[in-house]
Amino acid sequence: QVQLVESGGGLVQPGGSLRLSCATFGFTFSEATMRWVRRAPGKGLEWVSTINEDGSYSTSNSPVEGRFTISRDNAKNTLYLQMNDLKPEDTAVYYCARQGYPNYRSQGTQVTVSS
Repeated sequence: QVQLVESGGGLVQPGGSLRLSCATFGFTFSEATMRWVRRAPGKGLEWVSTINEDGSYSTSNSPVEGRFTISRDNAKNTLYLQMNDLKPEDTAVYYCARQGYPNYRSQGTQVTVSS
């Protein structure tokens, strides 16, 4: 059974940091291109970052580039998103997902950036 289980969301002040984790089960993680997406209040789904199978290549959307870092540990079947210098506009529900597999998505974790 495929599962993607997130942790690490919460409330943080502007300029703060959070690290999201996504533990995966039920598929061969080391063969999966993975990504983070988010949904801000009242908006559609927005792509955040993508990382390739072995972690040698990643790319991020321009609003988060230079502040967010996607990474992975294939030995632990886990995906990460390090978020630094958070801004109120980063407030959203964040999801980890396997690229190309619409049903392979986590339940989402709330990140709220507010003073």
